[in-house]
Formats: sequence, C-alpha cells, structure tokens
Amino acid sequence: MRPRRSGAGRAGAGERGSVATELALGLPAVVLALLLGAGALGAASRQVALQDASADAARLLGRGEGADAAQRVVGTAVPGAGISSSHSGDLVCVTATFEASIGALVRLPLRASSCALDGGR
Repeated sequence: MRPRRSGAGRAGAGERGSVATELALGLPAVVLALLLGAGALGAASRQVALQDASADAARLLGRGEGADAAQRVVGTAVPGAGISSSHSGDLVCVTATFEASIGALVRLPLRASSCALDGGR
C-alpha cells in the first residue's frame, strides 16, 4: 500500500480559489463601467435639456423678454447652467453652458446654442 499524498488524486485542487479571485478582481471593473455608463447617460440627458432650454431662451429674447427671463428658463431646466446671448442681423442667439461631472474625477463641459428671429426690437 502506498502512502497517500495530500492533493493527489483530486481534480482541480490547484484551481480551488481561482473563481473567487477572478470575481474579486473583475467585480470592481464591472461596477466602474456601470457607474461611468450611468454618468454618461446623465450627461447626455443634461445636454438634451440644455439644448431645449437654449431654444426656449432664444425665443423669449426674440419676443422682447428680458435676459433674466431667459436665464430663469435655462436655470429651471438645468440648475447651475449659465447663458450668453448675441444679436446678429434679424436673429438673437443664446448659448447655454454647463459643466457636468461623471463621478468625482471626470468633468465634461456641455454647450448648446440656438437662434430665433428677433422680432421684439
């Protein structure tokens, strides 16, 4: 009779903790990818809201409303956003800006511009 060695005869004895190790190494990467994806979707929705608000602000200025009304519209749609306006011929243009953050480290400047007929002059 031969003496039995530990680990001999058992299939996969050396791979026993490899699944747990792979999960421990892979899970943070998956969570990070999901968080960055959710942050990117949030920034995209802010961009759409910023574009819509800049169009509304340009129409307000074109009708002769004040700059405070235009700022209020943009600030309601995207809190913290700022605007600038310019006149060019028969058009009044509004540019709305906002700095979105994805996580704590990534900052993404968002900008949307829109023009409307300047009939309020």
